[in-house]
Amino acid sequence: MAPTPSKTTGGDPAPVVGGARQISEQTDTFVFEYSYPAEAGDLPALAAWLDRRLDRQRQNLAREASRGRDDARENGFPFNKYSSGTAWKTVADLPSWLSLSADLDSYRGGAHPNYGFDTIVWDKERDRALEPIAFFTSPAALDAALGERLCDALNAERAERRGERVEGNSTDPFEACIKPDETNLLLSSRSGRSFDRIGIQIAPYLAGPYAEGSYEFSFAVDAEILEIVRPEFRAAFTPED
Repeated sequence: MAPTPSKTTGGDPAPVVGGARQISEQTDTFVFEYSYPAEAGDLPALAAWLDRRLDRQRQNLAREASRGRDDARENGFPFNKYSSGTAWKTVADLPSWLSLSADLDSYRGGAHPNYGFDTIVWDKERDRALEPIAFFTSPAALDAALGERLCDALNAERAERRGERVEGNSTDPFEACIKPDETNLLLSSRSGRSFDRIGIQIAPYLAGPYAEGSYEFSFAVDAEILEIVRPEFRAAFTPED
């Protein structure tokens, strides 16, 4: 289903019921974009949850942009429009769960825009949003099961981008290992029946300088990871085929 667009030059975006949603709004002080897929829009409670976040983000942006414009006028320097973009995407659509990720970008008058990620897993049976880390017994347990693989993959990619080897035991924050719960954690599925892969998204500045960009990895669910899934969520996971 194609997204329902809503383009305005000011005021509140028009409400949309069901299906995908795509908002694009531009005023004298800000540019605001927000979208989510039909899989999310077709779940009324989830659509309402996403719309509340939409409203909150837009209000915050409008307030910050107005303040930034006033500061620019008072201090006699040019004002560049602020911006905020959120694009939710489906990671896995399972019978009882919908896993979503979001690409985020923002500009607040600095040298360059910033970007990052967000994620939730929607419980279709109980109409609630869960953080992916909540599916595991603890952040430390997930780090013990996945941390070494993540560190090895990250350092290999760092070395590829930088053209030099990265020491695994470095104290440099741009060379140190990153724990899974410090990243944007995704629950994904190749089978379409259960969660069988774990995705990792690392925003700029967390693992390297801004110019180096973000890092993204994907790991198969195996026996070690299955052991640290909380019992109430165990049926939602299987090893990757």
